[in-house]
Amino acid sequence: MVIYSFYIFDRHTECIYSKSWLPPSLSEAPPNPTPDGHPRPDRRSKAARAGDDAKLIFGTVFSLRNMVRKLGGDDDAFISYRTGQYKLHYYETVSNLRFVMLTDTASPSMRNVLHQIYINLWVEYVVKNPLSPVEHKGGEGVKNELFELGLDQFIRGLM
Repeated sequence: MVIYSFYIFDRHTECIYSKSWLPPSLSEAPPNPTPDGHPRPDRRSKAARAGDDAKLIFGTVFSLRNMVRKLGGDDDAFISYRTGQYKLHYYETVSNLRFVMLTDTASPSMRNVLHQIYINLWVEYVVKNPLSPVEHKGGEGVKNELFELGLDQFIRGLM
């Protein structure tokens, strides 16, 4: 099983945490050459590209979740979808935190893994931390070393 990336979105639709486990050569966009064969300079920083990726992922999840609710009723839940390249896994908490994980297509359902990340890592290291902000306004994000180390260790144990 290969895990590509992980995102957490808050109730205000802001991406407050993202992590990628891709090697640097795969996570960078391939060069887009000019007509004369020279690579085009990419004026956007890695942070801007990551922010754009997070917006695209949230938009996709939001649209699919709404479609599932309209077609199946409020009892049906959006859990995952698969393309030819990746599988997206989704878990939403009661407090409207949204956990999204991208894996390879052969991965089984990661709903329990996302639930374990929420219970064992997010609640323990972020929610119970008195220094951690309750709201992450403006996409300020989660900066909690214990959470990051625990998440990285947990994910690497799955791979």
